[in-house]
Amino acid sequence: MEDIDIRKYAGLMRELDLTGLEVTENGATLRLERSFAAAVPAMAPVSPVRPPQAESAATVSNDSVTEIRSPMVGVFYSSPKDNEPPFVKAGDAVKKGDVLCIIEAMKLMNEITAECDGVIEEVCVGDNQVVDFDHILFRFRRA
Repeated sequence: MEDIDIRKYAGLMRELDLTGLEVTENGATLRLERSFAAAVPAMAPVSPVRPPQAESAATVSNDSVTEIRSPMVGVFYSSPKDNEPPFVKAGDAVKKGDVLCIIEAMKLMNEITAECDGVIEEVCVGDNQVVDFDHILFRFRRA
């Protein structure tokens, strides 16, 4: 395999934000891998949507509710293996660094972890569901 081909594949990995790539060409196999500095999903505040008549009713502040979004395209796994309990479910308290799920991308298993302590309000994805970049995975209330 030529040096120019390897550079082309490395550029493709950067362009598509891939963590791994394996190419077989003319009987030769090339495997490229890279890691990111932080594999923690971005958390953005949720703005509640209420019907107009609900404005006058007493409201609970949702300032601490955030969405945990997918940092990549891949397959969502709620548990480490088939027939095992999920990492988290709605109502579970989690600590910073706890594994929330796994997203498989290009045969690489990427653990998505909690950015801070809090409670899982809602699991927004089904097991084995394909997720896109920025897809909402969980609704999370910070502690």
